[in-house]
Amino acid sequence: MRTKYINNKRGVLAILLFFLSISIGYSQNVITTAAPFLTISPDARAAGIGDTGAATTPDVNANYWNPAKLVFTKNEIGAAISYTPWLGKILNDMWLFYGTGFYKISREQAVAISMRYFNLGDITFRDEFGEPTGDHRPNEYAIDASYSRMLSENFSLGVSARYINSNLLGDISAGQSTRPGVSVAVDLGVYYHKDLTLLGRNSNLALGLDISNIGRKITYTDESNRDFIPTNLRLGTALKTDIDPFNNITLMVDINKLMVPTIDSTSQTLLSGMFTSFSDAPGGFEEELKEYTISGGAEYWYNNTFAVRVGYFYESKDKGDRKYLTAGVGFRYQVFGLDVAYLLPKERSHPLAETMRFTLLFDFNNTQQEESVVE
Repeated sequence: MRTKYINNKRGVLAILLFFLSISIGYSQNVITTAAPFLTISPDARAAGIGDTGAATTPDVNANYWNPAKLVFTKNEIGAAISYTPWLGKILNDMWLFYGTGFYKISREQAVAISMRYFNLGDITFRDEFGEPTGDHRPNEYAIDASYSRMLSENFSLGVSARYINSNLLGDISAGQSTRPGVSVAVDLGVYYHKDLTLLGRNSNLALGLDISNIGRKITYTDESNRDFIPTNLRLGTALKTDIDPFNNITLMVDINKLMVPTIDSTSQTLLSGMFTSFSDAPGGFEEELKEYTISGGAEYWYNNTFAVRVGYFYESKDKGDRKYLTAGVGFRYQVFGLDVAYLLPKERSHPLAETMRFTLLFDFNNTQQEESVVE
């Protein structure tokens, strides 16, 4: 993508953030943050079920959705890489890469690391006469380390630490003093699941809660101009039912709320912003309810080998108006796995139309760990 000269230090940033968050539409009082790439679903499995993941069956990508789930993964070691071409209807050089891996230290403990890298394509800066002054490739990345602990046979906690680097302007921005935005953040997760019998069939009910990106504000210029990162509350549930020994289906729902002030104030701190985010909408309680997004879906597995997924994501028209259907398929064979997802918005001309995601998974060790007892 290319821009002409802009002599306001926030002008170039606004253009870049527009391309990044173009899916929010033209609504009023839309909550905006720095580093919105942190909210893009990175893996194809979750993307195929409407961007849900707080309580879905634990897998290698649990590190992003709810780190508490990691310890309940069936395998001892796993890794995955994901690739998403982003805003392909507008640009051909913007993409998101996600790589993650986990290791179960014991039956009660698991650790994981992951990295997200978001490439925003190329941009050419020009002076007031239209002459090129330099090129830059905006990019953002986040590096995570997670720990998950089983507290009982059904309950676990998880925490992630994150380093965030958002380099949107480089060192060329029409003579203005700029720098990469840097922050650190943590995620806190809780996960509970229980086996039960539903209509005579073996089932499993799961509940998950995750608060992600609890971290300091980011600045691209000076300390007087800081923006919140997308601190997010995710609450979800999932019900898995075995149809027969070879077939099972899972239904899931997630509710999300950005814990960021509707109207940002430079005087607000991280904690004050998180707490006031539940009651600061100009339109009162009715508008506050519109700041919640709902996503849900269904996942069918045949013989734990082949999966079909569908989902739906809903956001109020006054808060971004993102509404889209999702679909996906998955395949597992021995240590290998592949997931593909497809996004279909309500408007065919929407920038997110035809967005696809691809995830390649590996389970390097399927051996059972030595049994131990949780106190």
